[in-house]
Amino acid sequence: MNGWTAAGTALLVGGVAPAAWGAATGPVRRRVPAQNLTTTLLSLVILLLAQGYARPAYVDPALVLSVLGPAGTLLYVRLLADRLAARPPRPRALRTVTALSYAAVLAVVPPLCAATGPGRALVKLLVVGGLLMLGSWAAARAVTAAVVTGHDRTGPAEGTSDG
Repeated sequence: MNGWTAAGTALLVGGVAPAAWGAATGPVRRRVPAQNLTTTLLSLVILLLAQGYARPAYVDPALVLSVLGPAGTLLYVRLLADRLAARPPRPRALRTVTALSYAAVLAVVPPLCAATGPGRALVKLLVVGGLLMLGSWAAARAVTAAVVTGHDRTGPAEGTSDG
């Protein structure tokens, strides 16, 4: 076991596991931000393990997860907008989760870039890091918008139909 795999394991146990627990249990106002944090941290674990095992191909699942994770959060926000509007997440908690996502990305991606060196793998790491930060920002904005607006209570949401 080297430092990269140790860091990946520590992040998995100390970050992903509690975030996944938060996404799996409790009220919706906690589950949606925790789901986004879980996918962000899991992408970072995959990046760390890819470096630790010296397998550049393992970066591809992190790239896919960095795109699909925030998309899943946006889907949940869309489907659960009424519940989020009824019992919104605390603004401070939402800011904290977003800041934690940013801090985790900034703590993992630059050291990986330094270890990787120039080349295509470096560009891939920077893209994954940028997507993770952008996804956290977009998910936080979507949750805030869902809290403010909710669904129209008189009919189906725009772009959806009942039949």
